[in-house]
Amino acid sequence: MRLALYTGILLAGGYACLTPALAADPTGDWRVADGVANIRVAQCNGSMWGAVSWEKQPGGRDEYNPDASKKNRPTLGMATLIDMKKKPGIDQWEGQVYNAKDGQLYSATITPAGADQLEIKGCVMGFLCGGETWTRVGPPIPLSPSNAMAKGAPKPGTAPKAAGTTVAAAAPAPAAPKAATAAKPGQKSAADPVGDICLLPEIAGFAH
Repeated sequence: MRLALYTGILLAGGYACLTPALAADPTGDWRVADGVANIRVAQCNGSMWGAVSWEKQPGGRDEYNPDASKKNRPTLGMATLIDMKKKPGIDQWEGQVYNAKDGQLYSATITPAGADQLEIKGCVMGFLCGGETWTRVGPPIPLSPSNAMAKGAPKPGTAPKAAGTTVAAAAPAPAAPKAATAAKPGQKSAADPVGDICLLPEIAGFAH
């Protein structure tokens, strides 16, 4: 059985090979074997998740989902790798994969194979196993700021308030011209409509 999955980021022009030190990092953007889509893999709340971030044919819908309420949802931004936990002692993550081609969930593993390939294998009830190899098209993704905030850490750029002290309100900085404002990491844009996948409701809510 061959897992044919929708997955996702835009292919970055001029992307170079990664160093061997990054070989075991499964995060980043990966082109699926048949080239129809990419998936973006990131660490969210201690697990690896993947979501569709680019499609060769835009406008896909989850038409084979057995849940009638989800049949019309867009496949772009849809979770495909679900709550994958690292296995002790090896660079392999285990969880579930959603196959949009048949609307089914499978037990699955992902394993980095060098710096630019990711092997995914899935099984139905422990048998009928199959898999494929994805090719890296985007660099590893730093830990999402949303993970730190979910654990109660202060937001980036803020200092903790000392007990018994009053912090004066800082004067607002002058607004930068709109044309000169740079996009923040993970922010959605016309070129990247998915952004930080850890902020997608489907992943943030641990639901599929």
